[in-house]
Amino acid sequence: MVSLSACQQTPDYNYLTGETMGTSYHISYQLPEDVDEAAIQASIDERLKQINDSMSTYQSDSTISRFNRLNKNTPITIDADFSRVLDVSKIVYEQSGGAFDPTVMPLVETWGFGSTMTVERLQSPPTALEIAQAKALVDFESIIKKDQTVSKTKDGVELDFSAVAKGYGVDVIADVLREDYQIRNYMVEIGGEISTSGVNNQQQPWQIAIDAPIEGSTVSERQTISAIRQPKNTATQMHLATSGNYRNSVIFDGKRYSHTIDPTTGKPIAGGAPSVTVAADSVALADAWATALTAMPYQQALDVAQKQNLAAMFVVLADTDNDSDKKTIKDADNIGKWQVVQTPAMQALRADKPL
Repeated sequence: MVSLSACQQTPDYNYLTGETMGTSYHISYQLPEDVDEAAIQASIDERLKQINDSMSTYQSDSTISRFNRLNKNTPITIDADFSRVLDVSKIVYEQSGGAFDPTVMPLVETWGFGSTMTVERLQSPPTALEIAQAKALVDFESIIKKDQTVSKTKDGVELDFSAVAKGYGVDVIADVLREDYQIRNYMVEIGGEISTSGVNNQQQPWQIAIDAPIEGSTVSERQTISAIRQPKNTATQMHLATSGNYRNSVIFDGKRYSHTIDPTTGKPIAGGAPSVTVAADSVALADAWATALTAMPYQQALDVAQKQNLAAMFVVLADTDNDSDKKTIKDADNIGKWQVVQTPAMQALRADKPL
């Protein structure tokens, strides 16, 4: 059950916070006249419960958990939420060349990566055979969607939407506010994935801070390195997701390795961008792309982001070799040892950012 609490932020704005999808969420919105606050809370509560019932791998009776236990060629009926997330996953899987793959969990388990990563595992990595056996079960192509059912053509293949579900959850809550209650000024955040619309309680465009990727940093110790502001057109929405390797990475033999696995190689990423923020048409899409770009070496990720015309912001070490992309980075912000590198699409989005 999702726990929610509300307190008055200003006379006109309300603030909701709670727990969902293994993390916390925060919602700030301008309360319309003659709208029951409890009704908004109940609607959000119900939608989050529906998403968890569909896609939570921690619930044994969820749709995704039941699918993962099925044998090959056995279809299961899926709900509209599951179907949409699967569609987003397929788009990013194809456009990223397989860097985003929701069937990657066997490799993550083989490497022993969870919420933390240890040097010991890199000192005694899985054998080539173990990696090959795990890679054989990383096969998004074996997932078959037909009408309102999904099946797999290979036994042992499982789905995990953890890299896109939080973003989708943000989209769903934003839809509740906009479509059910005609709320146009809001900020919705789940685990760092964000949707904004209109203005904040100071009647200013929402501004989202981007943290410097400081290893071991906490919320109280965070340092802002940049910011992205809601476009001034209040009819416009902004959808952002950030993925970072810096809180789960270690240095081994002079290289920094991420807990993120590259599905195409079966190995942890070395030389990836410590932090990537993506703006897209939906938070689910931004979430998936941010994950995909952190699952590639930095230069490859930058090339893909430009080729796909993504609004992406990379935070990398200031001495990173960027000679091949001087046009892209010539306007990059340099702050201390970190460099903020933007694609042209992100530069356009931030063209009117306050200095």
